[in-house]
Amino acid sequence: MSVRASKTGNGLYQFQDYLREPDTRTKWQIFKDSLYNPADGTIFGHTKKRWGIVGIFYLLFYSVLAVLCSICMMGLMATIDENRPKWTLDSSLIGTNPGLGFRPISERTEEKSLIYYSSNNATQIKEWVNRLDMFLENYLNKSKLPESGRNQVICDYDRPPAPGKVCAVDINSWGPCSAEQSYGFNNSSPCIFIKLNRIYDWIPEYYNDSSDLPDEMPQDLKDHIKTVDKSKLNTVWVSCRGENPLDRETIGELEYYPRSQGFPGFYYPFVNTPGYLSPVVAVHLKRPMRNIIISVECRAWAKNIIYKSKRGEKAGSVHFELYIVDD
Repeated sequence: MSVRASKTGNGLYQFQDYLREPDTRTKWQIFKDSLYNPADGTIFGHTKKRWGIVGIFYLLFYSVLAVLCSICMMGLMATIDENRPKWTLDSSLIGTNPGLGFRPISERTEEKSLIYYSSNNATQIKEWVNRLDMFLENYLNKSKLPESGRNQVICDYDRPPAPGKVCAVDINSWGPCSAEQSYGFNNSSPCIFIKLNRIYDWIPEYYNDSSDLPDEMPQDLKDHIKTVDKSKLNTVWVSCRGENPLDRETIGELEYYPRSQGFPGFYYPFVNTPGYLSPVVAVHLKRPMRNIIISVECRAWAKNIIYKSKRGEKAGSVHFELYIVDD
């Protein structure tokens, strides 16, 4: 190819090429040459030398990047304690106000708070029983725990666990809410298990004086506390009731297991000791009305548990619905 320059009328030069060799390659040949061109010795448009320079550059670049990331990760891990969170209580995002949870819980996102089944449908009943079996697996089978739960000990209010030990949960105190009795689901008198969410290092401030109980505490719980031995008053109490007046008429009689009706204080504080199991309270709904949705609210009682119950926001309490139908 040759190039010729000519001056235009406005004093500028324009360049023209002539005798350009036409490209007679087919589209398929152009595509193949873009992959590998034997005439120029190029692969994907670059020579082997060029590819070698690019490869060495990126090898060094990513190697340095990997070293920097490793140094940052090592620095971060050096500040983390596997057994204790860096930020606790008021310094943490969780804060100092534990919430409540309940089981069994539906696997369907849109029905998370609804416990629904037919009293005559053995398959549906089995599904709910299986969900509770899974939740209570570590309680019922200690072999699932670290070291098979050998660091669990029997505790009492005057006998807290020694360092490195955790209090065992007495599964024999659940009465009709046991696995052997299908947690009452087969008799249309289901048991709902309530637990207090864990907060590291949190210590309850107990309502342990029957003469100094809050006005909003249900009367049946006040009466129960008055019957409890004074040595066992350091308990986070639990109460459940229908959320609305109609629900209170249809929920029927409730029983609590263990009979203490709360979470004993010797389980606290939670310090992430291996094998620790949160205490649970089984709420036995003895004869709830069928063919109607019953809204239930359960609440935990301690002086440092702040209670809130607004639409879409719960604190110190938990909400669920029960719907048992007769086909």
